[in-house]
Amino acid sequence: MFLEIAKKAGSIEVICGSMFSGKTEELIRRMKRAQFAKQKVEIYKPCIDVRYSEDEVVSHDAHSIPSTPIDSPASMLLLSSDVEVVGIDEAQFFDETLVEVVQTLANRGIRVIVAGLDTDFMGKPFGPMPALMAVAEDIQKVHAICVKCGSPANHSHRLSKSSELVVLGETDIYEPLCRHCYNEAMKEEKEA
Repeated sequence: MFLEIAKKAGSIEVICGSMFSGKTEELIRRMKRAQFAKQKVEIYKPCIDVRYSEDEVVSHDAHSIPSTPIDSPASMLLLSSDVEVVGIDEAQFFDETLVEVVQTLANRGIRVIVAGLDTDFMGKPFGPMPALMAVAEDIQKVHAICVKCGSPANHSHRLSKSSELVVLGETDIYEPLCRHCYNEAMKEEKEA
């Protein structure tokens, strides 16, 4: 009886944190476990994320899983009709309609696992992530290691001078920093 009820109940899981914290790695791990359990899965990512691959979700440590690149969250409703688990990477790059789509999928009995940055390079809540965390059954905040002092890092400090909200990059453009080191770096940038 419990398994029958649990199987029909959808859920929303959010994996969030700074860059280089292992968000995508954790998403891939959960999705591969679902595949191992012979569950039908589908993984989505924004079309703009082509850093490592156009059609795979790839972690910074080179783990990967096939994915479907999409422009709009609404596409997930059409493409997820026969799945049990949906994974979404880089959720912060989608618009606010992602929240309604994720809730619709969960209400259909689908387990939805979302990974994304919770804050942008300015330390402000990023895209639909805060609203997703508000409606999720489970939230896991993961941390990187501060490259300045070795403390747990929760900020993605941008090294370039661009003020654009979305700038795709790796360690050449971003570094993970703890609160103290991030505040120090921001103070130095204002003084420069």
